[in-house]
Amino acid sequence: MIRRIAIAILAVASLGLAGLLLLSRRPAIDPVERPAPERFSAESIAQGESLAAAGHCASCHTRPGGQPFAGGYGVHTPFGIIYGTNITPDPKTGIGTWSIEAFVRAMREGVARDGSHLFPAFPYYAYAKLSDDDIRALYAYLMTRPTATATVPANTLPFPFKLRALQEGWKILFFKGGRFHANPSKSGEWNRGAYLAEALSDCAACHTPRNSLGAEKTGYAYAGAVIDGWNAPPLSETNPSPVPWTQDELFTYLRTGSSPLHGATGATMTPVIREGLALPVVPDSDVRAIAVYFSDIDHGGVRAQSTEAATRAAIASSSLGSAQEYDPDADLYAAACIACHYNPGPVPHSARPELGLNSALTLPEPTNFIQVVLKGSGNSEGAPGLVMPAYASSLTDGDIARLAAYLRRTRTKYPPWSDLERKVSAIRRESAASQ
Repeated sequence: MIRRIAIAILAVASLGLAGLLLLSRRPAIDPVERPAPERFSAESIAQGESLAAAGHCASCHTRPGGQPFAGGYGVHTPFGIIYGTNITPDPKTGIGTWSIEAFVRAMREGVARDGSHLFPAFPYYAYAKLSDDDIRALYAYLMTRPTATATVPANTLPFPFKLRALQEGWKILFFKGGRFHANPSKSGEWNRGAYLAEALSDCAACHTPRNSLGAEKTGYAYAGAVIDGWNAPPLSETNPSPVPWTQDELFTYLRTGSSPLHGATGATMTPVIREGLALPVVPDSDVRAIAVYFSDIDHGGVRAQSTEAATRAAIASSSLGSAQEYDPDADLYAAACIACHYNPGPVPHSARPELGLNSALTLPEPTNFIQVVLKGSGNSEGAPGLVMPAYASSLTDGDIARLAAYLRRTRTKYPPWSDLERKVSAIRRESAASQ
C-alpha cells in the first residue's frame, strides 16, 4: 500500500514537472543586425538616459571598475549570486542582436531573446508596469552606448534553483503583469512619483521583505528588509527615524546623498543616488515626485510638527560624552567619535551627522551601526565630501558593542540592543569572508 502511494505521488510529481516544463517553453526571437544609432531620435535617447539613471540600471549591470553596462556585478540572494548581464549593444556578449520585440518581452515577461526565463533578480515584475514609450526610450539609449565585449561570471545558484524553466512556476505564483495604473484620488506629481518608484526604480526590491521563495511580501510593502548585510529601513510610517521624512528632506537626500536631519547614504543606496538620482540627467521634478510619493506613505507632512522638538533634543544630547569622567563608555565615545559628530546647534550640520537623529541607532537591530563603524565610509561610498574612517582594525568587538550600547542608551528612548558583542563578531566575520 505504501509503495503504491509513493508511486502515485511520484507519477503526479512527474506529470506536474512535465506540465511545468511545457508551460515554460518560449520561442526564441530571431536575432537582428544591431540597429544603427541614427535610427533613434536624440529626444528618445535623452529620455532613455534619464530613465536608466533613475532606474539605476548601471548599478546592477556594471562590475566595480568595469565598463558601464557591461555586466558582472554580483547580486547576492539567499539562493546564490546572480550576475548582472552585459546590456551594451555588443552582438556577441551583449544585446546587440536583440530586436525591440525581444527587449520588450524581457522587460514585460522576464524572458530573454533565446526564450530562456530570466531570474527575478532582474525586476521584470516592476518593469512590466512601464509605458511602451519608456521601454522604447530605454532600448534607444542602450543601443547607442559603446559596445563592450565582456562575458560575466556564471551564476552560483545550486540545483534546482539554477534551472531557468522552473521560473515558470515562480511566475505562476507571484508574477502579475500589467501597466501602471494611476490613482485618481492623488495628484499628478504623486502618481509620477509612484510610477518612478514602483515601475522604474523598484524601491520595493530593497525595502520590502521577501518570502522563502524570494518574492516580495506584498502585504508588507516598504516595511524594510535586509540587503547585503545591511538593514534597508522601512519607508512607511513604521520608519523609526526620530524625525519624519518630509518632502524637502527626502528630496535633498535623494538628490545629494545626505540630509541634515537624517545623515548620509551608505551601502547599496549609495549607487542608487550617486550613479542615478543625483545625476543631472534626472530632472528635479522626477526626484521631487518620488519624495512626494514616499512622504505621503510615511505621513511625513502630518508628523512634521515633531521635527523641531526632536531636533532640539538631539542637539542637546550631542555633547554627551565630552566630560563624563566616570563613564568609560562615554570616554571611549569621546576618544573615537565626538570630534566628528558633535553639533553645537542650533541645527545639525550636514557634514557632521547628528547621531541623535540617525536611524542607525533607532532600528530594531544594530546592524547598520556596526557595519559603518567596522567599514567606515570613503568619499566614493557615501555622500560626497563625507568621510568616516573604518575602525575594524582599531576597535575590538567589545569596544564596538560598548559604543553601540552607549549611544542607544543616551541618544534614543528605545530599549537596549541584546547580545551586541556576538553580533559585532558575526558581522565582522561576514565582512571578512566577502572581501
